[in-house]
Amino acid sequence: MTALQSLAVSQQVALLFVGLFGLLSLLSAVVVVKGLRTLEGEQQRQTQQRLHRDLGALWTGALVFWVAWVSGPVGATLAFAVFSFLALREFITLVHTRRGDHRSLLLAFFIALPVQYLLVGMRAFDLFAVFVPVYVFLALPVASALAGDPERFLERSAKIQWGIMVCVYGLSHAPALLLLELPRYEQRGAFLLFFLVMVTATAQIVQELASRWLRRRSAVRQIDRRFSYRAWALGVVMSAAVGAALFWITPVDPWRAAAMAAVAGGCGTLGDLVMRALKKDAGVRYWGNRSSVTGAVGLLDRVAPLCFAAPVFFHSVRWYFG
Repeated sequence: MTALQSLAVSQQVALLFVGLFGLLSLLSAVVVVKGLRTLEGEQQRQTQQRLHRDLGALWTGALVFWVAWVSGPVGATLAFAVFSFLALREFITLVHTRRGDHRSLLLAFFIALPVQYLLVGMRAFDLFAVFVPVYVFLALPVASALAGDPERFLERSAKIQWGIMVCVYGLSHAPALLLLELPRYEQRGAFLLFFLVMVTATAQIVQELASRWLRRRSAVRQIDRRFSYRAWALGVVMSAAVGAALFWITPVDPWRAAAMAAVAGGCGTLGDLVMRALKKDAGVRYWGNRSSVTGAVGLLDRVAPLCFAAPVFFHSVRWYFG
């Protein structure tokens, strides 16, 4: 640990990416070896295809993470802005809108989204924190009202606002972590983002596995038959354990790292549950399952936990350090 701390910041971040890509290479080798076996049954083939798809998504996310860090603040902001654009497009194409919402949608895609990420790139975090929930939320229904279409007005406005909140506001906190400068922790934002992704993914995976293993009655059967409070609590506990183990890449001690990890992991899994409820309402199993329309199949399914966990984690860290 002393030897690692004596390295320059750029060398520490380089080791982080070496470890990340090394782990992904090991997982890829395991998947390739398992793929050489003859599969019997449609369910096994579907499981194998899903495993390949998820592994490809992990590689894509890791590469985007690396490119965002290498290209600096501008590159990081642009990379996540593209993710937000694609996620918002998936969301909007699967909810009910009318011609009177075109002005609000133009405002959302071509004004609110670019300005939000511009504030991230400028590190204007005070304005960045209130721009969407205050100014954009007031402007969107005004734009729809000026179109003169009152039919299902509240429902239409709320859906657009919710899409902006999740896909733009929530996800924009990920590059904000990269650019956050803390006392005696300068230029190490990549470690915070890596920490957030690891604890959020841990909570999500453990919660899914525990739901199948415990076989408890679902607490929200109409939304998700596998969700239970006990499985969710196990996910939170495991994310706290992983956070405590990774405390050395954060500016806090193990107990505080565990607390922040538990909060982030719990929010991520609950956020995924909320998105499942929205999918039920839209009548789809996966966001973007109509690939000819959205063009980015299932992106929102993969980033939904991060969209909920990132704002809570970012503001918790910023509040703690004043």
